[in-house]
Amino acid sequence: MYIAVSTDCLPELQVPEVVEALADLEFTTVEIALRENGSALSPSRIDAEFDRAIHLARRSHRLEVCSYDVHIDAQGEEYYQQFEAVCRLGKATKVVTLTIPSGELGTPFNEEVERLQKLVDIADSEGVRVAMKSQIGCLSEDPDTVKVLCDNVKGLGLALDPSHYHCGPYPNKNLDRIMPYVFHVHFRDSKGKQLQVRVGQGEIEYGRVISQLQRVGYQHALSVQMTPMPDIEQRGELRKLRLLLETLI
Repeated sequence: MYIAVSTDCLPELQVPEVVEALADLEFTTVEIALRENGSALSPSRIDAEFDRAIHLARRSHRLEVCSYDVHIDAQGEEYYQQFEAVCRLGKATKVVTLTIPSGELGTPFNEEVERLQKLVDIADSEGVRVAMKSQIGCLSEDPDTVKVLCDNVKGLGLALDPSHYHCGPYPNKNLDRIMPYVFHVHFRDSKGKQLQVRVGQGEIEYGRVISQLQRVGYQHALSVQMTPMPDIEQRGELRKLRLLLETLI
């Protein structure tokens, strides 16, 4: 296992400036969030500006890129077209793991299985893999549903964020059953129903989660995923969580 950090942690910066800032914090691996931010790394622009997108992604050369965190706003067939372009970007830049949201609560189960299978098939054709994110308000907020989805969609994995289970409606469910499906991990600190608090003031048992992952042979990224908090020095928080996780692996 190794420590990574998301570009979403410093949302005011774009690639490559955010990569420089994260490298200065002594991170060595980065997860790049692909959002509609007006750059060539916006999902809607990747296909039309493919060479530019590759160039931007590769300008993170000070850091290894472990994954793309994919946020596509389009609907219908356009969604799949943009996702295919992201998969081609992954192949071109040798990034294997793409994280995506699962369907919102209320999405029919069979419809979600069909959607996820189509995404996994598209990704597989480009040699990359899909991990749906643990997320309150989505089908993936329930660990039992995660297992059923992964069992029904061949090749689908999970981007585990323990905070969304700790603060969600199923805080007491054992996560051991879903650990074999974990392709990627997001970490922050949480307390009660507060999804994010200052590092060290929460209740996330990082050591326990890491032990569970070690038992199933997980060897991939533990990615720091923290949104800025008012009146808190964000870079100091990122450094604290990096140092804490480094003591546990």
